[in-house]
Amino acid sequence: MLDSSLKEQLRTVFADLKAQYTFDIAVSDQHESRNELLEMLSDVVSCSDKLSSKVNEGNGLEFSILKDGEKTGVKFRGIPNGHEFTSLLLAILNSDGKGKNIPDDFIVGRVKALKGPISLTTYVSLTCTNCPDIVQALNVMAILNPEISHEMVDGALNQEEVDALKLQGVPAVFADGKLLHVGRGDFGELLSKLENQYGSDDQKIETGTTKNYDVVVVGGGPAGAAAAIYSARKGLSVALLAERIGGQVKETVGIENMVSIPKTTGEELANNLKLHIKDYAIDVLEHRLVENVEVEEGHKVVYTNVGEKLITPALIIATGASWRKLNVAGESEYIGKGVAFCPHCDGPFYKGKHAAVVGGGNSGIEAAIDLAGICSKVTVFEFLDELKADKVLQEKARSLPNVEIILSSQTTEVVGNGDKVTGIRVKDRKTEQERVVELDGIFVQIGLAANSSVFKGLVSMNRFGEIEVDSHCRTDVPGIYAAGDVTTVPYKQIIIAMGEGAKASLSAFEDRIRGVLS
Repeated sequence: MLDSSLKEQLRTVFADLKAQYTFDIAVSDQHESRNELLEMLSDVVSCSDKLSSKVNEGNGLEFSILKDGEKTGVKFRGIPNGHEFTSLLLAILNSDGKGKNIPDDFIVGRVKALKGPISLTTYVSLTCTNCPDIVQALNVMAILNPEISHEMVDGALNQEEVDALKLQGVPAVFADGKLLHVGRGDFGELLSKLENQYGSDDQKIETGTTKNYDVVVVGGGPAGAAAAIYSARKGLSVALLAERIGGQVKETVGIENMVSIPKTTGEELANNLKLHIKDYAIDVLEHRLVENVEVEEGHKVVYTNVGEKLITPALIIATGASWRKLNVAGESEYIGKGVAFCPHCDGPFYKGKHAAVVGGGNSGIEAAIDLAGICSKVTVFEFLDELKADKVLQEKARSLPNVEIILSSQTTEVVGNGDKVTGIRVKDRKTEQERVVELDGIFVQIGLAANSSVFKGLVSMNRFGEIEVDSHCRTDVPGIYAAGDVTTVPYKQIIIAMGEGAKASLSAFEDRIRGVLS
C-alpha cells in the first residue's frame, strides 16, 4: 500500500523513537476493509523496530496505539489514510514527546489541568482538509492528560452511526456523547470549550505571566509571519501571538498564484510558515486570543485570554479575516446540519443531493464547480445583478448542466425541520417576491470580515471594521501598525499580506531608530 519512497521517509521519521509502540487492532474477519487496514499498518510497522501490531477479533474495524504496552488514549475507528495519515504518524511521535504540533509549556499545563474523565469522539471524512487539525489537537490532549481519551471515526465506514446522529458536517466532535464542536477549529478553541464544559484544576495552571518584548505581532497568517520574521532579523526580541500559525491560509485547498511557486496548498504553506518562523528566536505563543490592549505611557500592553501580559513599544496587528455569515434566521441553528462553509470538507455529504451556494464571487463559483461533480444540482444565489467571479470561472460554471445561477437574490432565511436544512428562503430584489427553494444543503461563500473587534476604540477603522493604515502600515496610534486582510489595503491576497507584514515590521524598525517609539 505504501510506496518505497514513502517507507524510506517513515524510516527517517521514526529513527529516534524511544519507546515501543503497538497497534492494538480489533477487526471483524468479515469487514470489507480488513485487508486494507492490516496492509497499511503492516507497512508502517515495517519502517521501525520500535513498532509492532497485534490483531484481535472484533465486531467492526478499529485500533488503539499502545506505548510500552499501556494505552495512550488514542484510537482510530477507520483507516487513517488520505489527509488523516499524518494524524497517525503524529500520534506516534507525540506519544514519544516529539512533533512540532505539541504546544508550549503554558498550554500543556492547561491541558493537564482539565478535569476528567473525558471521552472524545471525532467524526471525519478522509477528504476533509480541516479534520486533521481537530484530530491531531485532540490526540495531543489525550496523550498529555491520562484522563482524556480520543477516537477518530471515519464517517464513510460507519455510515449507520453518522445517520443516527444526523450529521451533515465534519469534523464533528462529541464529548461523552454530547456535541462539542462542528467544522473548522483549532487547538485553543477546543481547549477553551473543554475547560468550559469540564472545568480545570486551577492549582495546576500558571497565571499572571508578564513579559517585555521589542515587538509583539498579533496574528499567525502570512502577514503576521512576515512581520515576525523581519523583526527578528533586525535582532529584536519578538513575540508572535496567534490562535494558530497559518491563519485563514490553512483553509485554502489550492494556491496557484504565489509567484515562483506554481502550485501549493494552504496546509503546505502554513507548515512552511511555521518552519521559517522556527529559524529565528521568536517566542511563538500559539492557541491564544487577545482580550484587551491598553496604551500606557507609549507602551502597548497586550492581555491574553490565558492571563498573560505582554508589554511592547511596537504592536503589529495582523489578525486577518474570517468567513462572513449570512446572519439570517435559521443559519446558526443549522450549522453542521445543512449549513456549511467548506465545500471540500462537507461536499461529500451531499452526493446526489441539491445544494445551494450563496455568493457569486470567486470562492462561491469555485465552490459551485466543485460541488457540481458531487451533487445532483447546485443553485448559486448572488445578491448583485451580476456575478463577481473571474470570467474564466463564470464560463466554467455556466457550462455545467447541473449548475443554476440566480442573480439579484437575497437570502432571508434558512429553512429546516429541526434536524436538518430543508430549504432556503430568498427574495427577488427586483420584484420583492419571496419564495422557498427546497434543497438539502447551503454553502455560505460571501467573503471575509476583518478580525478586528478586540481593537475597536483603540485604532481607527472604516465602516467594514478594517483597520485604517497609511502607506507604511502605520495606524493613527504611534507604535501600532497593522498589515494584511485586517486592514484597508485593497486586494486580500496571500502575496500582498506577506509584503504588508514585512512593510509593517520595517516601519516599526524605522520608528525605533528615529526615536519615535518609547
